[in-house]
Amino acid sequence: MNTTRSGRPALTRPDGTPVRVLVVDDDPDLAEVLSGALRYEGWEVRAAGDGASALAGARELRPDAVVLDVMLPDTDGFAVLRSLHEVKPDVCVLFLTARDTVEDRIAGITAGGDDYVTKPFSLEEVVARLRGLLRRAGMARQQEEGPRMTVGDLVMDEEAREVTRAGDLVELSPTEFELLRFLMRNPRRVLSKAQILDRVWSYDFGGQAHVVELYISYLRKKVDAGRAPMIHTVRGAGYVLKPVA
Repeated sequence: MNTTRSGRPALTRPDGTPVRVLVVDDDPDLAEVLSGALRYEGWEVRAAGDGASALAGARELRPDAVVLDVMLPDTDGFAVLRSLHEVKPDVCVLFLTARDTVEDRIAGITAGGDDYVTKPFSLEEVVARLRGLLRRAGMARQQEEGPRMTVGDLVMDEEAREVTRAGDLVELSPTEFELLRFLMRNPRRVLSKAQILDRVWSYDFGGQAHVVELYISYLRKKVDAGRAPMIHTVRGAGYVLKPVA
């Protein structure tokens, strides 16, 4: 069974494509942290900072779930939810709020929300709540295909902790393995140094961006040596893993 880095079984849509989640919060730092945590689940994530952009994003993304702040600069989350249900009636909604009263919970449920998390919250709690909502709604399933990830001719067996490129074994240190796993879980997605530090070296790591540069160089020497490169630098943005065209 394929698993996330935390050991949870990987969750996909019923057709095997990534779960789609829309994060709506007017705090850009919080929205970025939440989005990063959900992307690390292998999900497709889009963020919005107000009600208008949330609805525009929902029309484009057609999300399976929405993480929705109750207080937004142009409206409230309950009004956004009513409009979201017009776009996608079966969307799962997890409300975020700084208030934890019975009245707030009733308002959220009455508006059509599925669950409720009070700030401050842990990322683990948000992920767990979303996974539960998606499974119960029948909008996602656990992957049963096995512990392998494939991007182009690069294959990672997470259970055996083995990596091959074009059939050749690639020997990696534990940190290199975790870095490559993060890249392979987000193929074709540009990952910033900050995101990589957060996911590979943990949120409380106090290191600098040069650590990421160093380990990317190590990984390139092992994965791309003598072959067409798969690991690319996007100047000013970060790094991306792409299959060779």
